[in-house]
Formats: sequence, structure tokens, C-alpha cells
Amino acid sequence: MKNIFLVGGTMGVGKTTTCQIVKNSLDKSVFLDGDWCWDMHPFQVTEETKDMVMDNICFLLNQFIKCSAYENIIFCWVMHQQAIIDEIVSRLDTANCKIHAISLVCDEQALSARLSKDVDANIRKEDVIDRSIERIPLYAKLNTHKIDVSRITSGQAAELMIQMSH
Repeated sequence: MKNIFLVGGTMGVGKTTTCQIVKNSLDKSVFLDGDWCWDMHPFQVTEETKDMVMDNICFLLNQFIKCSAYENIIFCWVMHQQAIIDEIVSRLDTANCKIHAISLVCDEQALSARLSKDVDANIRKEDVIDRSIERIPLYAKLNTHKIDVSRITSGQAAELMIQMSH
């Protein structure tokens, strides 16, 4: 039985860092960050690019599922709507897989502090703070397991995810 971790959360909540820790902690693991499928210049959100990104994500995840080298497939992306999660799951060959749908959530203060560090380091632009905070309430509506990372480290969040795989 393979584990598929679908990890969502607003920008700056710690998805990538947490998922990298999970990948390095579980044997036979592979990690895909949905943002890698959007890494374009200029950044364009159109129906065509949205369809292409979804196709690429599902293709890659299915390739990982088919590959006998992997038992743990870790995917993260903002995934702020149930329809996004549902579409991904509906397009995957999950016959011998256990799906772990997870949302990393945190309070506004913790998120603002994390993103401010990224802005100060020129990793992100300042407008991401308000855009990310606006998305916080969307995660409460999702059919996912919530991990509140407001006051825990990425390593602690990763450990909670790893416990789900057992």
C-alpha cells in the first residue's frame, strides 16, 4: 500500500519545508511541489495554463504511483478549494494507495511573521502577505486533516504527517 500525501496550505505556511522533511524521513519517498509546475515568466494564469498545470501534476503523480521504487508520494500545493483536491484524486490511479489529504494551517500572526521574513530576504513580494492571510479561512472548509503549525516547527509538523502513514 502506497501513501499519497496531498498537502495544502496558504502561501508561506511551510508546505515545502515540511514536505522535504517528510521525504527525507520516509524511505522510498518522492516529492513534487505543485509550484514547480507554475515556474514560468511571465507568470500567466489562464484556462490554458491552469489545464496544463493540472495535467502535468496528475501525470507526474501517476508516474510516481506506477513506479515500484516509491512507497511514499508527497505532493504540496496551495489547494485552497475542495474541487482542486477532488480533481487531483479523481485523476490518480489510487487502487493500492492510501490518500492523506492534509492542510497546514496557522493563525494570521504566525503567517504574517513567516512571510515578513521572506519579504525581508527578497524571497517574496510584500503583497503576498495580504493575499495569503485572505486564504486562511478557506482551509477550514476543506475535507482534510488540519495540522496547525502556528506554534510548532516544520519538523514537528512532518512527524505528525509521518504518523498518519503507519
